[in-house]
Amino acid sequence: MFEDDIQLDAAAFQALPETVLRLDVRQPWEHELARIPGSVLIPLNVLEARVGELDRTRPVAIYCHHGARSMQALRFLQSLGFAEVANLRGGINEYSRLDPSVPTY
Repeated sequence: MFEDDIQLDAAAFQALPETVLRLDVRQPWEHELARIPGSVLIPLNVLEARVGELDRTRPVAIYCHHGARSMQALRFLQSLGFAEVANLRGGINEYSRLDPSVPTY
């Protein structure tokens, strides 16, 4: 699905099909401020404990505020054998430039 590009720009992230899980690894207070519609919140600090909630056969596109935490999550999921994972380059901050309905913070 993501081919060899694990870094997606905002337009590519927005164009992903519904079959791709959009995983938000920010904190709940951040998710309350701004979120990408249809995303699932599992903060990075609890991802290891909750990884069993994810379907390993489903592609996962991960985001955070600027892209650092989501890249950590991507590497963690890859280490567990998740084959189809990608990161939103620039995070929700970059996404909100494309979609003004998503506030910046």
